[in-house]
Amino acid sequence: MASHSPTTKPQIGSTIEIPVRSGTAFQVRRGQRLTVIDPRGGQVSDLLAYNAKDVNEVISSGRTLDYASRIYLTTGDPLYSNRSNIMLRIIHDSVGRHDFLLTPCSKDTFRIIYGDEEPHQGCFGNLAAALAPYGIEPDRIPTAFNCFMNVPIDGKTGELKVEPPISKAGDSITFQAEMDLTMALTACSALQSNGGSFKPIQFRIDS
Repeated sequence: MASHSPTTKPQIGSTIEIPVRSGTAFQVRRGQRLTVIDPRGGQVSDLLAYNAKDVNEVISSGRTLDYASRIYLTTGDPLYSNRSNIMLRIIHDSVGRHDFLLTPCSKDTFRIIYGDEEPHQGCFGNLAAALAPYGIEPDRIPTAFNCFMNVPIDGKTGELKVEPPISKAGDSITFQAEMDLTMALTACSALQSNGGSFKPIQFRIDS
C-alpha cells in the first residue's frame, strides 16, 4: 500500500490510505475511475472536485440535488458542477447511503456543536491544507460529497440527524471522472459522523 501525503500523486491501481483525521489532494484525468474504500467500516470521507483547468468550477450540491430531485445518490447518478457540467458519475456503490447536504466539519463545528475549547481543524482545515498547493483558497471550499455519511431526514419536520454510517469493512463507492479534476478526500474528523471512533480511509485510481 502506498504512503500518504497531503498532496498525493497516486500510481494507477495503487491503494492509498488516508490516516485518521487527515486529508489529501490529487488529480484525476477524464475517464479514470476513483474508488473510495471504507476499510474498517463506519467511516466517512469528504470528497471535493474542481475543474483542473479552472478551479472556479467546483462540485455543487445544490445543482446536483436539484437535477436528481432527491437527496440520496447512488449508482448511475451524476455529480454536477456549479456550471451544470457533469464532473463525476457514480458507477458502483456497495453502500447506497451518502450525504450531500452537510458542510465539512471545522474548528467552528467542534466549537459550536461539541463545545470543544481547543478544537481540531476538522475536514475543512484538512481540505484547505491539501488544496492550497493547487491554488485553491479556503473560501472556495463548498459542501462536500460525504461518502458513507448517514443523514436521515424526518419527512414531516425536516429534522436532520447524523447517525453512524451503514458501511461495512471493505465497502466502496466508485466514481468516473467526466473531466480532468483536482480532487480532495478526507478521513472525517467528526466523532458523531463516524459512530464514535476515527478510522482511516483508502482510495484507488484506475484507468
